[in-house]
Amino acid sequence: MPQDMRCQDVETSGMPSLKRQPPTRPYYGRDGAPSHSWGGGCQTAAVTSPTTTPLGAALDRLLDGLPPRQAAAAVERLIASYRGRTVAATPILRDRADAVAYAAYRMPATHEAIAAALDQLAARLPSWAPASHLDLGGGTGAAVWAAADAWPGDRETVVVDWSEPALALGRELAAGTAPRVDWRRERLGPGVRLPAADLVTVSYLLGELPETARDGVVDAAAEAAGAAVLVVEPGTPDGYLRVRAARDRLLAAGLRVVAPCPHDAACPIEPGSDWCHFAARVGRSALHRRVKGGVLPYEDEKFSYVAATRLPVGTSARARVVRRPQLRKGQVLLDLCDPEPAAGLRRETVTRRQGAAYRAARDTPWGAPWPAAADD
Repeated sequence: MPQDMRCQDVETSGMPSLKRQPPTRPYYGRDGAPSHSWGGGCQTAAVTSPTTTPLGAALDRLLDGLPPRQAAAAVERLIASYRGRTVAATPILRDRADAVAYAAYRMPATHEAIAAALDQLAARLPSWAPASHLDLGGGTGAAVWAAADAWPGDRETVVVDWSEPALALGRELAAGTAPRVDWRRERLGPGVRLPAADLVTVSYLLGELPETARDGVVDAAAEAAGAAVLVVEPGTPDGYLRVRAARDRLLAAGLRVVAPCPHDAACPIEPGSDWCHFAARVGRSALHRRVKGGVLPYEDEKFSYVAATRLPVGTSARARVVRRPQLRKGQVLLDLCDPEPAAGLRRETVTRRQGAAYRAARDTPWGAPWPAAADD
């Protein structure tokens, strides 16, 4: 079940847009570390109405008539459950009220984080689309909606989660939209046997598991995946470390990393000194603002991810923009993870004299490949 509501406790953290944008949509870096000054200007993500997508409309129908005070009270109970807790012996979402509160508070954010990551996977595998999908920890179905965005069309899908109320709500939200989804209640842990699928997503799950169970679940996901695995976690230092460990397991299982890393070598970031994460923007509905007590019309959801595949990759890896680009007078500073492992992390300065490259750099967001391609 998507977790770590602590990422969303303050106004400046955030939830991503329900409306999918181009594959360059995410921005990626160390935002939120107070010791860093970015300077200059930076690109901002477009904000769209959360009611303009099928998921947004489904959530609106679900929440129609729900008193904001009641929803806010349920959200507060969930936040209290997540803060400072150890792994629970029972599901956090215990009943329908909890599941509805979760959907109102967090589902738009987790949906957009997963959609942003799937965009990057799809960009590296442009001729491939999954015929089947297995989502682990999917609960209310954010990854089901995100996969439908990335690859429109019908497919066999299985969602596995521990919380029956979350699964029931996911089934209700997807009714009539995703009829070929099997919502299965099962506790994920060591020795779990999973059905095979082209695409396996592990959605904000690892932080909900005991440390002793995480490697086994990632290994099982790799074994079940016929083509690709996506792991998404909150964009915190701990979430990044869980993704980093999952990356190592996927490589050991014979998969190749396709995003966000431009190579399969060791991550050049020294653990504890920094962490990799993206952010994706979502528009807040009026009810969502009331539930969260916020005033801004948008939030930014921070997340870490890794996508890996067994398939041949038809596109060459490009460098990845790993911090928010800094726009200075007549120049753009890009911090990059280089596809040559020996180069590690490096900074590239693109000046106005470089013409088309400079214009492309000004439009290149945090998290995008560089140099920009004509169709980015």
